[in-house]
Amino acid sequence: MQFDPTLYVITDSTYHTTETLLHAVDQACAGGATLIQLREKDTGGRDYLALAQQVKAITDRWQVPLIIDDRVDVAIACDAAGVHVGASDLPVAVCRKLLGPDKIVGATAKTVEAAQAAYADGADYLGTGAIFPTTTHVTTKVTPVSTLDEICRAVPIPVVAIGGLNAENMDVLAGSPIAGIAVVSAVMKAEDPRAAAAQIKEKFLAQHKR
Repeated sequence: MQFDPTLYVITDSTYHTTETLLHAVDQACAGGATLIQLREKDTGGRDYLALAQQVKAITDRWQVPLIIDDRVDVAIACDAAGVHVGASDLPVAVCRKLLGPDKIVGATAKTVEAAQAAYADGADYLGTGAIFPTTTHVTTKVTPVSTLDEICRAVPIPVVAIGGLNAENMDVLAGSPIAGIAVVSAVMKAEDPRAAAAQIKEKFLAQHKR
């Protein structure tokens, strides 16, 4: 599946109701998000699927691919564009087998070795970070930009930088061969998610002229 990783917005429902989360997703898409990931670390499968179906109705309207974090079963059940897995989730190769060749499989990779292994197992893109400490409830370890750049050069698939990034601090990525930037709080916590997404995307494209 073809996809554009330029602005990858990842949800966080810890400071949202379902209604405000859906609104934030809609506004992120309006602001230019090119991928949306639904991330629900503490939600059971039934509720996760129900929310995923509501989010997908929005992303479909904007023609933005929806990625489901961790849960391949939920991704299959809601016919999402794909899944993103970390080191403790199902292996990339298993996800690829379950989803088939036409869905997106993303993987977290913090080292060159992990990146090359994920690519060999069938990953379509990599998320690398955290570039900065984050305010999300996901455990993070800071990754130097030099390591990010090494990973970009080590694999032929897109690499997306993630971790505490926003329009004010993303200058550290200028010149990096990344394919996109992933943000959580910078859009999901913003008073105006549409404007926040648009600002981040505009700045990224200015820094990484294609």
